[in-house]
Amino acid sequence: MFASREWFMGLFFILGLITLNEFLRLVHLKGYIAYILLAAGMYFLSYSVFDSNAVILFLILSVFVNLFLLKDVLWVNKIPMFEKKKYITIIFYLISGFVFLTLIPFRNEEFVPEIIIGVFILIWANDTFAYLIGKNLGKRKLLERISPKKTVEGFLGGMVGSICAAFFIFKYLQLFSLSIWITLAVIVTLFGTVGDLIQSKFKRQANVKDSGILMPGHGGLYDRLDSVIYASPFVYAFLEIVDYVS
Repeated sequence: MFASREWFMGLFFILGLITLNEFLRLVHLKGYIAYILLAAGMYFLSYSVFDSNAVILFLILSVFVNLFLLKDVLWVNKIPMFEKKKYITIIFYLISGFVFLTLIPFRNEEFVPEIIIGVFILIWANDTFAYLIGKNLGKRKLLERISPKKTVEGFLGGMVGSICAAFFIFKYLQLFSLSIWITLAVIVTLFGTVGDLIQSKFKRQANVKDSGILMPGHGGLYDRLDSVIYASPFVYAFLEIVDYVS
């Protein structure tokens, strides 16, 4: 990730291919079109942006689709986009997740990998504290019909853990102000949790426990990256607004 932008893009393209493969199996979709779309999206909208307005349009559509997925998680028994509009979900949820994930560290024509490392640390802190607090103190279920183990206490504990991590990131990286890192922590906690719930609902509809078997005991790569895939468009949008305002 620190070697160069090319190595960084190559790494996440490989991770994207593996994740996409797991997702396609989950939604029972075959063919190579999705892989071509992933390659085209990451090249033309992330690595070598052909039009900045196209990125903004893609961001708006991705946020719109992701919010629809959130609505479906909260109020619909089965996610329609999972069944009837699979390519909409693939393009504006999964592929867009990797596109904006690789755009996050590219700020003002400069590659700054420490930013994405900071985002991952926030996600790891949230996941770790949510698990520890939820397991030991959790009593009230967050959304039991989708993810029985998630609790309100775990969610709040994850947010506190992520905010604490934001203080350390600010101290050692000094890339953004403390308020920006804390806001990123809140964004990552909120949308990362939603991403985890969406993936849980996908797996329930597909009637599988894990998205893959790449990592025994942990499932597939999609199981590990579901939070950041969903959160990345919102993180990117926030950083773009910060750049615009500043």
